[in-house]
Amino acid sequence: MEEVKKSQKRKSSGDNEEKAIDLIKKPKSSQQDEESSEQPSVVLLFSGKRKSGKDFVTDILQQRIGQDVCTILRLSGPLKAQYAKDHNLKLDKLLDATEYKEKYRADMIKWGEEKRNQDPGYFCRLTTTDVPSSFKVWIISDARRQTDVKYFKEHFTKETLTVRVEAELKVRESRGFVFTKGVDDAESECDLDTGISWDFTLHNNGDKHTLDKELNSLIECVNERISKN
Repeated sequence: MEEVKKSQKRKSSGDNEEKAIDLIKKPKSSQQDEESSEQPSVVLLFSGKRKSGKDFVTDILQQRIGQDVCTILRLSGPLKAQYAKDHNLKLDKLLDATEYKEKYRADMIKWGEEKRNQDPGYFCRLTTTDVPSSFKVWIISDARRQTDVKYFKEHFTKETLTVRVEAELKVRESRGFVFTKGVDDAESECDLDTGISWDFTLHNNGDKHTLDKELNSLIECVNERISKN
């Protein structure tokens, strides 16, 4: 099921990467000017363990809300773009679910942590800078840390809804999950396991009826917020 709309997903991610690279090349003052773009009506901040199906769920959500008003933004996009640039790696390979990406995953996580320690909001700002105003709903598909949640709740206080995607371990394993030391016990995978009171929880265990019911509740809330703006 998680293979749905892969080509569309790559395009969305690729657009995010190109934007990140452009921002990296611009002077700081230019980036700050672009950050004055119009506020969204809703920010959906998603979190979930590896192979829980975050991309699968957010792709469905975008389709149902409408691709003309809803965009998917990935915090990992600017991270991978900057990491590839700094380490002279092939960005397109880091975007694919290949062994190339897995080879660098642990080091990329460590590098990302160092960047966040210097500036916790670094990747959040890169991801949300210069988003077209036609998109009233932003889906942030890969929040991983307490600092990510803090950033969006501080900068988009009224707009942000937090969403957790849950899947049982046996289901995640059936999707290819294998515990990897240095990855699955790292802060990037564990920091949001506790300490957050989620606005919505979606259970993605293969039960379509349950997932649809939970998605409909979330969409109803999103539509109410859009109508008020």
